[in-house]
Amino acid sequence: MKFFIDTADIEEIRGLTATGMLDGVTTNPSLIAKSGRVFKEVIAEICEIVDGPVSAEVIALDAEGMITQGRDLAKIAKNVTVKVPLTWAGLEACSTLSKEGTLVNVTLCFSANQALLAAKAGATFISPFVGRLDDLNLDGMELIEDIRQIYDNYEFKTEILVASIRTANHVKEAALIGADVATLPPQVLRQLINHQLTDKGLEAFMADWKKTGQNL
Repeated sequence: MKFFIDTADIEEIRGLTATGMLDGVTTNPSLIAKSGRVFKEVIAEICEIVDGPVSAEVIALDAEGMITQGRDLAKIAKNVTVKVPLTWAGLEACSTLSKEGTLVNVTLCFSANQALLAAKAGATFISPFVGRLDDLNLDGMELIEDIRQIYDNYEFKTEILVASIRTANHVKEAALIGADVATLPPQVLRQLINHQLTDKGLEAFMADWKKTGQNL
């Protein structure tokens, strides 16, 4: 499974890139607004740090506007992935941009039928939001299972990018189902390494080593 982080925080991106665990970055208008910086400048800087896909979202709501903005964003760097909403206009833009060789992330997916449409439109990634479904007392992971089966049935190349991840357990479940990518808040990615027995074991090893009086 690939790990993307969902942030526009440059320092977070630099730090996690150094771990070797980071395969890409997703952003959205809300995250860019939090940064307080110029949108295109932020995307360009992220693309310099990260070799993998960097999602940059259009803000137009009509297909023509999305296509124009998508083409403009794609010029920033070769790893820019144009992010479009899962609407008819978004699917039209996805189809056009994908045929031109642009990576496209279709976002705000909440049903298997929507995911099927995105794959037929040529999406590089589909972004189902599991956490927001859980908030409505629906099973977000059931949606991931449905999309995985549909994509496997028809050998669609669209990658399942699990979004709106809230917990480490979301990551584990997505990996067990066979999702291609998980995009996580930085703090959730860091939590994946935590286990009390690892901490306890390391503490015991270090205590025993100290008793030897040796140095390496």
